Amino acid sequence: MEKKEIKLSIILPCYNESENIPVILEKFSAVMNRPDVEILFVNNGSSDASKDIFSQTIPKYFFAKVIDIKVNQGYGFGITSGLREAKGEYIGYMHADMQTDPADPLKALEIIEKQPNPENCFVKGDRKGRSFVDQFFTIGMSLFETIYLNTRLWDINAQPNIFHRSFFESIKDNCPKDFSLDLYFLYMAKKKKLNIIRFDVMFPDRIFGSSNWNTGIVSKWKFIKRTVQFSTKLKRGL
Repeated sequence: MEKKEIKLSIILPCYNESENIPVILEKFSAVMNRPDVEILFVNNGSSDASKDIFSQTIPKYFFAKVIDIKVNQGYGFGITSGLREAKGEYIGYMHADMQTDPADPLKALEIIEKQPNPENCFVKGDRKGRSFVDQFFTIGMSLFETIYLNTRLWDINAQPNIFHRSFFESIKDNCPKDFSLDLYFLYMAKKKKLNIIRFDVMFPDRIFGSSNWNTGIVSKWKFIKRTVQFSTKLKRGL
């Protein structure tokens, strides 16, 4: 395909996702119908064979690049590191665990391009097909954040998230390094009165590997504790 100015950059933070990397590259290749989209994989301090897998596979795909982070400093740090390197007019991120369809960020871009004021849009998935336990957890966290921050916040950790690069430039100095990043972006988009557009996305089980945080009740409790702590900072204006 002819090289063009980048319209959309998608960041995929990868921590020990060596088995998923070849699969997701192939799936992106199957749906990539535009030459103006780049996929930036962030090898976020992985301790498995990810680095070798990337070096073998990335050169085969015109749309893919990799950013290597030596030491993992958190989910949020990996994403923001990628966003700082992105060249697209619109930028965003999604997970690399194959629970987000590679076609979804392309759908999000199409949604943005149809808007009368695309630079003022924040497009985010709305997850379907999840387990009762995960849905219950999401409802509880959404209600808490909505009440506590006095801002309607629903399915905060849904993927993908796509927005104009000017939005990121305006908030990047206060980005958290952990999983609070999803909350921070959605909350700031609301505060800046962006047009929040949600669209249905399927959220199936992982194909390979296991979640690096969602490993049971204890991990959920730790996630809640960290989120509440960051929510307090948000309420205080950081």
